Amino acid sequence: MAGCQQAPAPLPTVPPQPGMITTVPPTPPAPPPTTLPMPVPAPAIAMPSLDFLPGPLYFCAAAGERTPIVYEPRVETLCRRHPEMGPCQYERNACRANGGRVFTGRGEEVTLVVEAEYDRVVRRVRFQGDSGVAPAKKK
Repeated sequence: MAGCQQAPAPLPTVPPQPGMITTVPPTPPAPPPTTLPMPVPAPAIAMPSLDFLPGPLYFCAAAGERTPIVYEPRVETLCRRHPEMGPCQYERNACRANGGRVFTGRGEEVTLVVEAEYDRVVRRVRFQGDSGVAPAKKK
């Protein structure tokens, strides 16, 4: 297609006449190139230390009281190694559901931002129990 196009016709030239401005006004300087601002890195999430102290892993601070979150021994062993796992998160969420805040034995808060980071680390699949949808019948 480009080979079939005709070159544009040259502009006609006009001989200078008295009173005619023959100089071409200077072109305005080109604006400086716009640079996109450097992306600001997301603030690092202050993750709680995984070096748990002996004793309870977490404490629930609610209504001015600080009570330990107690796990069954096997679950506590799991949570010491992998605090992002569901059973550990379940108890922390139970504390928050009652209006509490969760802290480690070192006094570091386990916020919902930390829980979201845990969810990002572990791909979670949650199933709704009795969703009302019957399984498809095989033919």
